Formats: sequence, C-alpha cells, structure tokens
Amino acid sequence: MLDPYAAFRFPNFRLLLTGNFLAGFGFQMLSVAVSWDLYVQTRSAVVLGNVGFAQVAPFLLFALTAGQLADRVDRRRILIATQGLFLASSALLAFSFRSVWLIYACLFLTATARTFQGPARSALLPAAVPSDTLRNAITWNSSTMEIANVTGPALAGVLLALSGSRAVYVMQGICALGTLLCFALLRIRTERAAVAPPPAGIRSLFDGIAFVWSNKRVLSAMSLDMLAVLFGGATALLPIYAVEILHTGPRGLGWLRAAQSIGAVCMAVLQAHVIRVHHAGRALLWSVAGFGVAIMVFGISRSLWLSFGVLVIAGALDNISVVLRHSLVQTETPDAVRGRVLAVNNIFISCSNQLGAVESGWAAALLGVVPSVVLGGFVTTLVVGIFALRSRAIREWAH
Repeated sequence: MLDPYAAFRFPNFRLLLTGNFLAGFGFQMLSVAVSWDLYVQTRSAVVLGNVGFAQVAPFLLFALTAGQLADRVDRRRILIATQGLFLASSALLAFSFRSVWLIYACLFLTATARTFQGPARSALLPAAVPSDTLRNAITWNSSTMEIANVTGPALAGVLLALSGSRAVYVMQGICALGTLLCFALLRIRTERAAVAPPPAGIRSLFDGIAFVWSNKRVLSAMSLDMLAVLFGGATALLPIYAVEILHTGPRGLGWLRAAQSIGAVCMAVLQAHVIRVHHAGRALLWSVAGFGVAIMVFGISRSLWLSFGVLVIAGALDNISVVLRHSLVQTETPDAVRGRVLAVNNIFISCSNQLGAVESGWAAALLGVVPSVVLGGFVTTLVVGIFALRSRAIREWAH
C-alpha cells in the first residue's frame, strides 16, 4: 500500500505545497476583509454579489491565453511574475482609501494574477512527484489548500475585530512575499523539454477546449461541479447571515467562512489515510447531492452552531468531488496540453465560484436572502439528478 505521506519525500513538492498554502491563506484573508469592508460601507447584497463580476472577468478574458502561455514558457517564471500583482494589490488596499471601486479594481488585479498563475501552478504538480505518487500529491494539495481556507478566514476575523481591515491586507502582502520565495526556489523539469512548444496561433489557443470536449468524462465532471457551485454557493451572502440572521460579528463571519474548509480538511485526511474510492462516478454524484441538501439546511437555520455544522458537512462532501475531479483531469491530460486544459478547468471553476456569487447577490435582492439560498441548494440536487440520468460517462466512471 502506498505511504500516505509519500509525496512529502520530494523537495519540489514541499516547496510548491508551501507556496500554494501561503497563496491560498492570503487570498482567503483578502476575501473576508473585502466582503466586510463592502458590507459595512453599503449594506447591499448586490454590491457583495457583484464581487463575482470583478473576479470572473479576467478568467473569461485571459484564461485561454494563460493556458497557452503555461504550455509555451517556463511555468515557474509565470508564478514568480504574477506574484507582483498580488503585492501591488495588497499595498493599494492597505495604504489607500478603500472605496467600493478601488476594492473592485484590486479584486480585478488579483483575479488577473490568479488567471495566469492557475494553469502554470496546477500543471507543475505532476512534475513535482513521480507518476505513482500523483494521486497522493493531489489529495495533500487539496488538504493543504483547505487548511489555508480554514485558517485564513479565522485569522482575518480576529484581525478585523482587533485591528481593522488594514492589518488583514498587510498580512496578505506578507503571505504574497512568502509565496514568491517558495516559487523562486522551485527546481522542476517537465517532459516538455523533449517536445516542441505549441504554436502561438489561434488554433493552438483552443486546443484545451477541444480536449475537454472530446473527453466526455472530464467534460461531465467539470460541468457538474460548475453548475452545483453556481447555484449552491452561499459564501457571498455570509456577511448578511452573520449580522442579520445569526447575529454574530466579524469573528463569527470568519468561522462561517472557514466552516466548509474545516469539513474539507477532515475529509481530505480521511481520503489520504483510510478512504479508497472505487466507484468514482457514484461517489461524485452522491457527494454533490449531499452538498445541495446541506446548503438548503443552512439556508433555513437560525442557529449559529447548526449553520456552522452543516457548512462543515458541505465542505467535506465538496472535497470528495474536488479530489475526484482534479485526479481525473490531471491523470487523463498529456503534459504538452496540460496548461491549456487546466485553463479551461479554471474557467469552469471561476464561473461557478464568482458567477455563483453574482447569482447569490441578485437572487437575494429579488427573492430575499433565505429563499435564494434554499432554492439554490434545491437546484443543485436537481442538477445532480439530471446528470445521473443523462451522463453515462459519469455513472460508469470507476477507479
């Protein structure tokens, strides 16, 4: 049986994992701080929801170009260059007057950096470990990112309560510097060294889309995850739940933001040590359906502890689908086209996360906060039923 800590034997994996953790930790702190600043200034669900527009636009504009770039040039250099945008954003938020439009502009800046960094960073993971250790590396990478998602919001909530949002932005800048150092120390060679880089033309730009479209299992898994998070996400509305429904403050908001990640960490550790999924398609469908049910319960809850608990469950179930989807994409994608395929994957993820925030904000404004969250959870379970009936590739997917 494979050692559950096998991936940690490789220095490049440890550096990449540490850089990923610091990047995720800082981004989560940033997300909590900007959502709090925007809500305190405006008390508007629409303003909170429109954060999604500021963050999804760069993915839609630049994702395909970012994927092509990741397949043409040194991926490590891309990681180093994009960290400068994170540092610039941190400085602006920490030392300027934080108007709504400045916050939106900084979110656009960081989303642009994440757009170019995402395919390069994900594509480096298979090169950091041997092929027989890749699934273990993916599981621990997912677990580490979820730990960042737990600790980032929790610390941000404490700093907000004690020192205000400027302290959070300064801490995010420190994390960006640490990430830069980790990426600069990477020494990774990929199999692309023996393969000519893809041409820079338009046709090459769409090779990632062509690959995903031709692989029905990958396409179905990405689509299911995108639609589930698009309708079932409630993260953008957590400041409203914290203040108006659950009657807690910034610390409570931090823990609510961290709840799904706590569940995801627990599930990731179980997957690394105990759980072996054999019927991957069934596990994916059941986990996404359970996620939708958990979101419905959260929507109607008036208890802080119940709300926290069901978000923990939602995060655990979401981690199952995340690990399965990432394993599928990484193992079935050739390295020569990996950057472009992962760019398409990032488009799916960004559309679900950020447009999901927009959908949540506008639905809350039209229907009310609670009905919009409950309806979103119901639609998520309905989407699962449709995929279960119509996607044979998912139903028959087994490890």
